[in-house]
Amino acid sequence: MSTPQFGQHPPPLRTVAHVSDTHLLAGGALQFGAIDTAANARAALDRLTRLDPAPDAIVVTGDLADRGEPAAYQDLRALVEPIAGDLGAEIVWVMGNHDERRAYAAELFGREVGEDDPQDAVYDLNGLRVISLDTTVPGYHHGELRDAQLTWLAEVLATPAQHGTLLALHHPPIPVPMVPAAAIIELLEQDRLAAVLDGSDVISILGGHFHFSSHSTFAGIPVSVAAATCYLEDPAPLGRFTSAVDAHQSVNVVHVYADRVVHTTVPVAAAPEVRGHPAEVVAQLAALSPEQRREMVSRKDSPHTPE
Repeated sequence: MSTPQFGQHPPPLRTVAHVSDTHLLAGGALQFGAIDTAANARAALDRLTRLDPAPDAIVVTGDLADRGEPAAYQDLRALVEPIAGDLGAEIVWVMGNHDERRAYAAELFGREVGEDDPQDAVYDLNGLRVISLDTTVPGYHHGELRDAQLTWLAEVLATPAQHGTLLALHHPPIPVPMVPAAAIIELLEQDRLAAVLDGSDVISILGGHFHFSSHSTFAGIPVSVAAATCYLEDPAPLGRFTSAVDAHQSVNVVHVYADRVVHTTVPVAAAPEVRGHPAEVVAQLAALSPEQRREMVSRKDSPHTPE
């Protein structure tokens, strides 16, 4: 049962789970010999089962496999597909710099492609369009977009979608002041992408790559970067140029409204509850009038007021 509307805003039109940088390794191997990326991905997906409303799609913005191994993509499908099926959610895969196009296409889509064939795709979530844009460069970690890709993107965007478009890519087109090293492997010639997006129906850009949450704008469009599920790149390390830590993994939840988009960062790790209310409270509040709810919850001298 969905939570009733308690405020002035209606329910979102669409809900999208934004996951990034799973970095799975074949055979359950540990990343850097220390990080169980499969277990971390599993924990992240478990969080998605708690969402209300359930997501219409799970968008995974690249670096699905740490070494591009075919078996790693098979393992990732085995993790994601059952949960997506239970939720009734579409899966939107996006290429990342750690992915290999041949294995990506063969194991996730059952098709043969060449190393130089960008893996771009379009999805329709009942009027909300999601474009998966391949920004990868074979043999490198930075990002690029070819002329043909930009032409294709412009042609797709020439026809607006009913509820707008989410653009999902691995290399987000924003500055990275907290981790200067990431600028070395950023998306090149970002102005060319901006020219295509100018005046389009793109309502938000979803990215990954940096391994920490970040938010900005690009060509006037909100950009949301989801942190990795494998490890966090500490944006404030002590005495280190870069510092990967096995902590603070998170996913983002994207709520699309008629006039705005809301991005929420959801931690993956469980934490002890220090105060809360049972689920039964929802029905109790729903039975009250808006004025009664406000008096019960908003008044500072109410015993039910959150502290």
